[in-house]
Order: sequence, then structure tokens, then C-alpha cells
Amino acid sequence: MSKTFRAWKIDEPLFLPPTVGDFVAKDHLARFVLSLVKDELDLVEITGTYGSERGQPPYDPTMMTALLLYSYSCGIYSSRRIAKACRERVDFMSIVALDPPDFRTISDFRKRHLKALSKLFLQILRLCEKAGLVKLGHVALDGTKIKANASKHKAMSYERMEKRAAELEAEVAKWLSAADAADATEDKLHGRDKTGEEMPAWVADKKRRAERIRQAKAELEAEAKAAAEAKLKAAAEAEAKREAEGRRRGGRKAAPPSIAPEPKAQKNFTDPESRIMKSKDGFVQAYNAQAAVDSEAQIIVAQDVTQSGVDSGQLFPMTDAIEANLGRKPEQLSADAGYCSEANLEGLENRKIDGYVATGRARDAVVDKDKEQDKGEVTAKSAEATAAPAPTPTRVEAMRAKIKAGGHTSPYRFRKILPEPVFGQIKQARGFRQFLCRGFEKVRGEWAIVCTVHNLLKLAQGRSLSAASPIAAGAG
Repeated sequence: MSKTFRAWKIDEPLFLPPTVGDFVAKDHLARFVLSLVKDELDLVEITGTYGSERGQPPYDPTMMTALLLYSYSCGIYSSRRIAKACRERVDFMSIVALDPPDFRTISDFRKRHLKALSKLFLQILRLCEKAGLVKLGHVALDGTKIKANASKHKAMSYERMEKRAAELEAEVAKWLSAADAADATEDKLHGRDKTGEEMPAWVADKKRRAERIRQAKAELEAEAKAAAEAKLKAAAEAEAKREAEGRRRGGRKAAPPSIAPEPKAQKNFTDPESRIMKSKDGFVQAYNAQAAVDSEAQIIVAQDVTQSGVDSGQLFPMTDAIEANLGRKPEQLSADAGYCSEANLEGLENRKIDGYVATGRARDAVVDKDKEQDKGEVTAKSAEATAAPAPTPTRVEAMRAKIKAGGHTSPYRFRKILPEPVFGQIKQARGFRQFLCRGFEKVRGEWAIVCTVHNLLKLAQGRSLSAASPIAAGAG
């Protein structure tokens, strides 16, 4: 007995074709992104750049914006992979309406409107706040190293630059001399009007490389000179302040800072604005991406990128960015040991923010009184010192005591359980481990888009996230 199967109408034409919206379910993310971009976002900064009617009509910028945001949501960042998805995936087809743009069109759109696209972060963030996903009860701050679009092997130290440039210039001079001698010999044989005896292209390449090395060396020298001048200015201001207060600095006068770069200072030829940074994967050519995460639903409330491998200088800019974005300060803020310093803790106090900043491992000075008594080394002077009142603890020491007193219920614990999952979702779940753009400003724009998409996905999940927030879970 044969089995009856459902009809397979692979060759049957569709006389009443469905709309592209029917390609995906009603609750699909593609529909949400498309609706959000069309109805909620202000794209005048993008659409306002199109004025001329000359040439072929461009793709609708609203569609292109929705396509980029949706592709980033799916962990697809390459323009070629996005263009391929537009031809092969029905969810992408539902956005481009069966009219897939070329990969070059996608790439050019992203480059042209990178700054405007990065500003969508603020619009999405305020939509999250309106949906009740941002409370600013507790915000955790952290940074992560993301590889630059450059190899660390394309960098060269200042010490090596001088030597290598001289080697290349000597090699070029040698071959130029040999070429001149060969030309003179062949001119005698073939005449001066013959062609085909031009200098080899690779010799010219070495000459250009030597020029680039000299240029990078000059940039390092200029940076070192500027840093030295800044140190001298700061030292002069500090000395003037001490004199005004009637205090003099004791000891030998410090030597002036050197205007020569450190021998190990490096410059990358592919992306000169990226830096060698230490990460969990060792030393990488990277940028330091910063994010401040709200505890209610893991919404990124502030973001930025820095060229510094350390986080300490980013506490105030990120904290102030939260207030600039949302109009108010967070009640509590936690951060890891990279942000800890006396100045940073003082700044949190001045801003009236309840801070929980890791202080790192502390070495406790333990005095073994029993041994001192056995050796007879306890003197009257030490006894007086023991009886003297304890000195006022520093802010770092006070923070250490505050964290210890809070125990396992202290908000300090959120410094890890808030930002780390966010970085995991961005880097592991959505595969963003390396910037596509080169140059500091372009990288900042690209990171802003990545953070925008993270908040967009949280917004798509809806208000139900509030009940499952880390603080609610911890309290239960």
C-alpha cells in the first residue's frame, strides 16, 4: 500500500504571490527592526544628505539603515556577507523587498553615514528608558579589548625604525647605483632611446616603505615631545601652587622629561591610531571599548572607545556620559580594580554617587608582637607609636573596608555580573571580535552601532526582562 504525501509544488508558479512581509512570522525580529526604524527613529541626518535627482535613484536610506541594524543583530558585519544574505535568506529579503543591494553599496552607505548611524545609540537608549528597561539604580562600568583591523606584526618600535630605514635606504641606493651602471653599459650597446630597462618596481616599494618608516618615526618623536611639554607644564603649575600655599618641595629637583620617544614605543603602519594592548589572549593590536551597563535589563547606558590600554582615565567620562544621555546620574556605580584610584573615588564622592570600586589585592602589614617581645625589641618609642591615634584611612582603604563590610549581599558583586554578560553577548553570541573600520573616529562610530544593536535586541525582548534583572534575582 503506497503512502500519500503532501503535494510538492516546486515548479508551480504563484499567481497570487505573497508580500515580502509574509516571508517571516509576525513576531520575527526582522519585522520589529523594520517597524522600529520606520516609525520610531529620526533619520533626518541621513535622509537629508540626498538632494540631487541626477543619476540612478539610490536605495531608500531607511531600508539601508534597517538592513544594517538587523544584520548586526544577527552577527553579520561584512558587507559581502550581508549582500549574500539579502539574496539567500528570507528574513533579509523581507527587509530589502527582493531588491538586494550590492556589497559595495552597503559598504559605502556605512562609511558615508557612520557618524549619523552612531548617533542612533541615544535614540534607542531613550526608547529603552521609555519602555522601563533603564532605572539607573545601579550601573556597572567595564572595558574590553577588541582587536583593531591591523596586525600587531605590522608595527615597528622606534629603536628598530632608525636601523631598518637606514638598511632599506642603503639597499635602494645600492640597487640604484647598480641600475645606473647597467643603464650606462646598455646605453653604449643599445642607444639612449631604447625602453624596457626601467628600475624594478620592488626597489621603488622599498623606497616608499623607508619613507613611511621615517614618517612614523617623526610622528613618535612629535608625540614624545608633546607629552614632555605637557609634563613640564603640569609640574610648573604644581610648583606654582605649592609656592602660593607657602610650601616647598623637598629633595632633589626631578630631571626634565625626555623629548625622545622610548626605544620600545611602537607605531602600526596599517592602523597607526590603534595600540598594542594586553588582553586575555596575550598582546594584541587593539582598541579599548568601554560600556556602562544598567542593572535593570543590561542596557548599555554609555559607551566609548579609547586608545589607552588602562581603564582608570575613563571613569569620569563614562559617568558624565550617563548623565548627558539620560539627564540624571546613577545612584550606584560599580567597577573593577582598573578604575580604582584616590582621584576617581574622590570624584565619585563629589558627584554624590555611591561607588563600589574594586581595590585589588592589598598587602596587610602584619606585626608579630610575640616575636618582638621575645627579641626584646619593643621600645618606649614603639609603645608611644602604638598608643597614638590611627591615621585617617585613604579613600582606597575606606573603599576596601566598605566592600568587606557589605559581604556577599553588597552591590559590589554586580561589577562582574552586569558588564561581562554584555561583552559575552557581543563578542561570543554575535561574533564581534574585531573592528572592520580603521582609525580612531571610525572605530568609535562602529562600536556605537554595536552597542545600539545590543540595546535594540533588549528592547525587542520587551518589559519581561525587568522581572529577571540581576538585582531582582539576587534579592530573591
